[in-house]
Amino acid sequence: MIINNEEDIISSIGEDKWMMGLLKCAQSLNLPDWWICAGFVRSKIWDVQHGFDERTTIPDIDVIYYDRINIEKSVEKEYEEALKRLLPTIPWSVKNQARMHSINKISPYSSSVDAISKFPETATALGVKLDGRDNVILTAPHGIDDVVNFIVKPTPYFCEQKEQMKIYKERIRKKNWQVLWNKIEIISAQRN
Repeated sequence: MIINNEEDIISSIGEDKWMMGLLKCAQSLNLPDWWICAGFVRSKIWDVQHGFDERTTIPDIDVIYYDRINIEKSVEKEYEEALKRLLPTIPWSVKNQARMHSINKISPYSSSVDAISKFPETATALGVKLDGRDNVILTAPHGIDDVVNFIVKPTPYFCEQKEQMKIYKERIRKKNWQVLWNKIEIISAQRN
């Protein structure tokens, strides 16, 4: 299978029992403005595009949500524990994006999708969730062209300041994605 468009991404996730199980698990928490994002989506796309029979291991499953009312970190940990009780072998990570701007030392996010748009790489600025009928919904604030074409480059937000670019470059170095997915092209700055 080749992934060319958003429908292909949605279809490949919808046909993946493991991914759908995790999405249903996260959905069961009824979190406001929730998404499973980043490597969960990106790795699936790259695995399919590289023709892998086995999924690559991802270090965590990033569940994000947006709740301005209760921004205590302890609440996130309670949600993680609830998910671990449902699926204990999964490395869950739950973060309220109404709080994360203070950790990242930037202006507040207006929503989870706004937070996703400010992730370091366009290829990682992706999220999925289920609607009320268990249909997969995809958000891709910077589109999907980069991820489906194996391009890793900083989001516009990360190009704005030198400090952001340092974070981006260090992250790329640590992730070393090209070892797993050899078709990837790393770009250190936005192309005009």
